[in-house]
Amino acid sequence: MAQSRGQAVRPEDIYRWGPVWSRRVGWVLDHLWWNTTVLGAENVPAEGPVIIASNHTGIVDGPLLHGALPRGSHVLVKQEFFDSKIGFLMTWAGQIPVDRTSGRAALAVGKAMLDEGRVVGIFPEGTRGRGDASEMRAGVAWLAVNTGAPIVPAACLGTRRTGDPRSYVPRPRAKLHVAFGEPIRLHFPEGSSRREKMAHAMSAIGAGLQAHVDQAQQVTGVRLPKSDL
Repeated sequence: MAQSRGQAVRPEDIYRWGPVWSRRVGWVLDHLWWNTTVLGAENVPAEGPVIIASNHTGIVDGPLLHGALPRGSHVLVKQEFFDSKIGFLMTWAGQIPVDRTSGRAALAVGKAMLDEGRVVGIFPEGTRGRGDASEMRAGVAWLAVNTGAPIVPAACLGTRRTGDPRSYVPRPRAKLHVAFGEPIRLHFPEGSSRREKMAHAMSAIGAGLQAHVDQAQQVTGVRLPKSDL
């Protein structure tokens, strides 16, 4: 059933079959509506739990990422999309609604999906901006520490240019890029406390995502917008 504001999402609310059809829709958007180049898809493990951590600049980053992945994914998406007129599609697609005032329920659902060996996508920056991954929320580290899943950094480029508003939707056949990096696998010193594990995860994932976004810009020649406005 669709989730409304104030109603906490639960693992049983997520349609496991949703990514089967919605990834195909995403592929059509990526390659027929837009002109998307996907790099490094082989870096996404073919089986087992995987966290996809992507930068975030444009409103279409979610469907773009969903369609570029070689496996079906459950992406954490802000609750406002589920409350819109197309919210039922988000529910049917098997995506995970996030109440940005308290994301604990969404993270618990993400953990449940990973425990089932699924792919979970998250935008660690929390909202659309420059997409340089210079700031990051702790949710992705929490998922990594609590599941042990590898983290694949992703860079979505071209979805918003300098001067475009955050609500900008790329025109048909716009040239977009999605690049996946090598998995980040966390290793903690024996006897590490939970706080130390979280701090290490935040540092390693943040540095890895920033480096990947920088490299993706160099490889594609596409630059991030100069402003987060």
